[in-house]
Amino acid sequence: MPVPLTYPGVYIEELPSGVRTIAGVATSIAAFVGRAWRGPVDEPVTIFSYADYQRQFGGLWRDSTMSYAVQQFFQNGGSQAIIVRVATRSGGSAATSANFKLTNNEIFMAASPGSWGMNLKVSVDHNTRDPANVSLFNLTVFDDPDTKNDAVKQGGSGTREVFLNVSVDPADPRFVTTVLKQQSTLLRVSSGLSAATPPLAPAVQASAVATAASGTDGIAVSSTEVTASANSTTTPKTGMYALDRADIFNMLCIPPYTPTTTDNANTWPDAANYCKSRRAILLVDAPSTWTANPVPSVSSLGVTATRSYAAVYFPRLLMPDPLQDNNLQAFAPCGAVAGTFARTDVTRGVWKAPAGTDAGLQGVLGLSINGLTGNLSDNEIGGLNPVGINSIRSLPIIGTVVWGARTLDGADALASQWKYVPVRRLALYIEESLFRGTQWVVFEPNDEPLWAQIRLNIGAFMNTLFRQGAFQGATPKDAYFVKCSSETTTQTDIDNGIVNIVVGFAPLKPAEFVVIQIQQIAGQIET
Repeated sequence: MPVPLTYPGVYIEELPSGVRTIAGVATSIAAFVGRAWRGPVDEPVTIFSYADYQRQFGGLWRDSTMSYAVQQFFQNGGSQAIIVRVATRSGGSAATSANFKLTNNEIFMAASPGSWGMNLKVSVDHNTRDPANVSLFNLTVFDDPDTKNDAVKQGGSGTREVFLNVSVDPADPRFVTTVLKQQSTLLRVSSGLSAATPPLAPAVQASAVATAASGTDGIAVSSTEVTASANSTTTPKTGMYALDRADIFNMLCIPPYTPTTTDNANTWPDAANYCKSRRAILLVDAPSTWTANPVPSVSSLGVTATRSYAAVYFPRLLMPDPLQDNNLQAFAPCGAVAGTFARTDVTRGVWKAPAGTDAGLQGVLGLSINGLTGNLSDNEIGGLNPVGINSIRSLPIIGTVVWGARTLDGADALASQWKYVPVRRLALYIEESLFRGTQWVVFEPNDEPLWAQIRLNIGAFMNTLFRQGAFQGATPKDAYFVKCSSETTTQTDIDNGIVNIVVGFAPLKPAEFVVIQIQQIAGQIET
């Protein structure tokens, strides 16, 4: 009751309706794990355009296949991506951060490993609010785009950061270590900085300018960097497991480790298992050595129990490389395919197969099959499709398109219910949406009023999908069902604090084979 009932009259009380709207989750967020020229290592960073990638990770870099894959993702319709930069971490071949020396003390270092840090110029002056206080100083960092250094593969971004009145005193709110860690994308404190040895500018000049003393990119990464540190409780998760710190992603792309890597075979099993745990799908790049004849075996990829959470695409794409005078180079298709997934989700829905004449790949000028330029014929695709290999082919006028929509569980011999990519992705979409949309149920009284609310809210969500055309069936009864009652939840379940909800749906499956029958008919004969 809103107030005690004391006087005769009318009392107004608002009652909860029991309606808790379940919102559908995103379906087209792609996660990329690979090498980049710059940027934070083993940290998931969300970007919304390739310009974001250029600002934070340095743009195209010849040694980074991921940089090209991300570009192709946005080129083909992607709108949101999560980037995890990995780098060699230990040994003499590890990537290192550039160091900067002032007054013979190693004080500052680049914010992340790589030769990019050698573009930085660091200067210090003492034109502070209290010039007599030697613990205060002004710090300027410039990422010089015109650096002339053979060890640096490309110029800086031109970014300039200025930090006024920073201090070497840890008790000062402007403590330089804290300020740089929270505000700078370019610089961090390394060592040698204290109140006893503050960075002093020489008396004969206005500022002390430091140049990089080191900064290397390390050797090429491998599965060690991508799949390491899965369940460590003492160290931060690294590689693809850094995505645990990201809220959600729907597709995982791990481009070839290097431009000449034929196959990431050691990575696929762990990556598929991880996708299962995150309700995502792994986009596998077929080995560059595969051919259409003889038909390759998907078992060589090493994915077994989690096959339905992965899909392989063959062959590789020939596209202009801006860093090689726009000469054609072979690229793994995962980035372009992920962009096609995202574009299809927006225009048609996650239940539509991301394949067919609408699934064109932008900027592709040819296909590379085992290092040779070629195309796939109908007969060759007829050998690949039944074993679960999705083809990419070039069609006259239409161009290069994705011409397959099967998971790695899609071989005809397996007869799997998760044969098709759109069926698997729709199920993952429903699972994740219901997982997030039913959190309110926890600790509610477990009886018929709760069950009715659950049926109401999940039923409304499923009915919305039905009206959008996500299911088979002419009526909601034919398309889906939601059960939550004493039939699904027994008294023993109630005593154990369990409520059981059963949701079923009739998925749409793609029309892979179109059969047209033509028959002659005799003209009418007068008798």
